[in-house]
Amino acid sequence: MKKFFKLIGFASFIGIFYLGFTTYPKLDLISGFSAKSIASGHFIDNRSQEMIEKGDNDIDMIDLAKNQIEDAGKFAIASVYGLKERKAIYREGLGATLINGDFDVSKPYLLPKRTTANNNSPFPYGNKEPKDTIFSNVDYTKLNAAVANAFDAKGQIKKRTRSLLVVYKDKIIAEKYDTGFDKSSKILGWSMTKSITSAMFGILEKEKKYDIYKPAPIAEWKSDDRKIITTNDLLHMNSGLEWEEQYDKICDATEMLFQAEDMTRVQLEKPAAFKPNTHWNYSSGTSNLLSGILRKQFKTHQEYLDFWFSALIDKIGMNSMVIETDMAGNYVGSSYGWATTRDWSKFGLLYLHKGNWNGEQIFNESWVKYTATPTNTSDGRYGGHFWLNAGGHFPDVPRNMYYCSGFQGQMVAIIPSLDLVIVRMGLKENPNFDFNGMLKGIIESVKK
Repeated sequence: MKKFFKLIGFASFIGIFYLGFTTYPKLDLISGFSAKSIASGHFIDNRSQEMIEKGDNDIDMIDLAKNQIEDAGKFAIASVYGLKERKAIYREGLGATLINGDFDVSKPYLLPKRTTANNNSPFPYGNKEPKDTIFSNVDYTKLNAAVANAFDAKGQIKKRTRSLLVVYKDKIIAEKYDTGFDKSSKILGWSMTKSITSAMFGILEKEKKYDIYKPAPIAEWKSDDRKIITTNDLLHMNSGLEWEEQYDKICDATEMLFQAEDMTRVQLEKPAAFKPNTHWNYSSGTSNLLSGILRKQFKTHQEYLDFWFSALIDKIGMNSMVIETDMAGNYVGSSYGWATTRDWSKFGLLYLHKGNWNGEQIFNESWVKYTATPTNTSDGRYGGHFWLNAGGHFPDVPRNMYYCSGFQGQMVAIIPSLDLVIVRMGLKENPNFDFNGMLKGIIESVKK
């Protein structure tokens, strides 16, 4: 019997040792993700700690974190078994920022200047409710069934759709929200923010202030093989730079998002693994590098902060949007854009209308074509910081669909041939959520 208990004790020791060995290095990332998620969800969208923990933080390992919100100080802290405590602070206009012990919370900081148009027009060009519009070619019974099917039945948590919006010919023909969410809820787009970053270069290109086909303006690359990498290569995720993006482990992407002070430099410091335009490799580091390149196009930090909103976001009425910054004051152009579902749809409509917003050309029509043209190494899946269906990834969806895509299944789908924009926000992605089936059902309800 003693021998049996010794074996049990030894096995337990080995188990605890293995768990500690494999988990302890991840604690910084676990508590960092949790603190940042709690602070953002609570202060940007007014969600309760319980709601965030059961929703956004209901992820393997992340759910180990213990969290605390300090409303008075506008910050959240998280730790795992009392270890590796991390803190995220909230600043109105900049969102939540995960900080380290060296960050000076008393240091003054700049905020983007925001504008809200006093426009009495209905959605999408104004702030009033959309007009009820009935289209004779839309089968609303079929449409509503397809939309309802994207949500969980009561008591289930399989599909985990939070919102679904269908816009046809600029009119909302279907809109549905899960319990706890509504048209005013700001939802994190994750990597859909990459497409916002891309649009900023389209605006600079229209203003003839930037040439994406020239070598990227990075001094550190001028004396090595990276000197030939262009901004076009970066926008296509085709730079050849070394990068690992895999969210179930410690990798370049997770270390950048949850440890780096200046996220624009992480990809910049990586060596070339291949020649440009020969190997497609998805990289959030590249998107943040592009945010850093944008910052250097302006004389002051204030101009950089303002540009994203004055030139695009507020100009098209995405007034709910917040793009969060890192500790160095850079917009996290890879991942941290928040907006209401309706405002995300406005971004899709801008592309549907070939860069024209209510009569004003925000970027050139040629930029939209560039965005939706496949890079030659992605098998038709990727364009200029947008995902594509050119290769038929979604077999029952038109090949001309292109879309913004984010972690856990965020999507702004643009289908030019059908005059449709479809926005889905949620917590499940392929293969756990059937995007092809959802899109097929909606498309089949709209008769040509």
